[in-house]
Amino acid sequence: MNAFEIDKRAVRRAFSRAAPHYDAAAVLQREVCGRMLERLDYIKLQPSRILDAGCGTGWGARQLGDRYKRAEVIALDIAIGMAQAARGASSWWRTLFSGGGQTCLCADIESLPLAEQSVDLAWSNLTVQWCNDLPATFRELHRALRAEGLLMYSTFGPDTLKELRTAFRGVDGYNHTNRFTDMHDIGDMLLDAGFAEPVMEMEIITLTYNDVKAVMKDLRTIGAHNATAGRAPGMMGKQAWGRVRENYEQLRRDGKLPATFEIIYGHAWKAQPQKTADGRAIIRTPFKL
Repeated sequence: MNAFEIDKRAVRRAFSRAAPHYDAAAVLQREVCGRMLERLDYIKLQPSRILDAGCGTGWGARQLGDRYKRAEVIALDIAIGMAQAARGASSWWRTLFSGGGQTCLCADIESLPLAEQSVDLAWSNLTVQWCNDLPATFRELHRALRAEGLLMYSTFGPDTLKELRTAFRGVDGYNHTNRFTDMHDIGDMLLDAGFAEPVMEMEIITLTYNDVKAVMKDLRTIGAHNATAGRAPGMMGKQAWGRVRENYEQLRRDGKLPATFEIIYGHAWKAQPQKTADGRAIIRTPFKL
């Protein structure tokens, strides 16, 4: 097994446990979601069905429902605790007054329980970094999208938690952070999956903390544990933990410890097919009066 392979059972457990307290600590997730929503202002799209893949407690799904009031929103998460929280907080009044509605599913984004060409907008905020086969994940999202549908997502880039990796370096032989995919590689994956016109952006968001314990507590509260196969099998010893704190303290700036997050934003379209189902080419010619 690859040492960086994600243990999906560990992910489910961690995020289910985190669900009751997630919203209070998910400052970064909500900020990134807000910045993604702002990007929709520049995109002409009126979806009738939206997939929020990796919905968490459903905050983003509710924002999408408020923006596209007549659209059905499918809120999907791998963790049953998160899916239950999203269902409990869904805007039931949308179904009654606006014709939309929200459906909550507990499922893995790598194997969507959706029919082909069944959604107009596939949305995923800080989720695909938990996928073991990212190219296959993008193929799944492409499959679920209707022609001329839009994929919009965010994820973490390789510089994410670089301070934490530095602090753990040489302490033991285990993984202590996940491995994140480079923006340019993700762009290639989107093209290989059949998407057209991928647009990629990157920005750095740095959070600051008083001490290392606060960094780790924040990550635990939102369920962002190290879930790789190469993680340590048990608790870290007192001596090793002391070395981690000493290493991290060397990075203190202006009285605070930084935690860097490289945020990758992307969107791409599912193009109209070039062939019919029986293999005949589709040739589009301009209409002239």
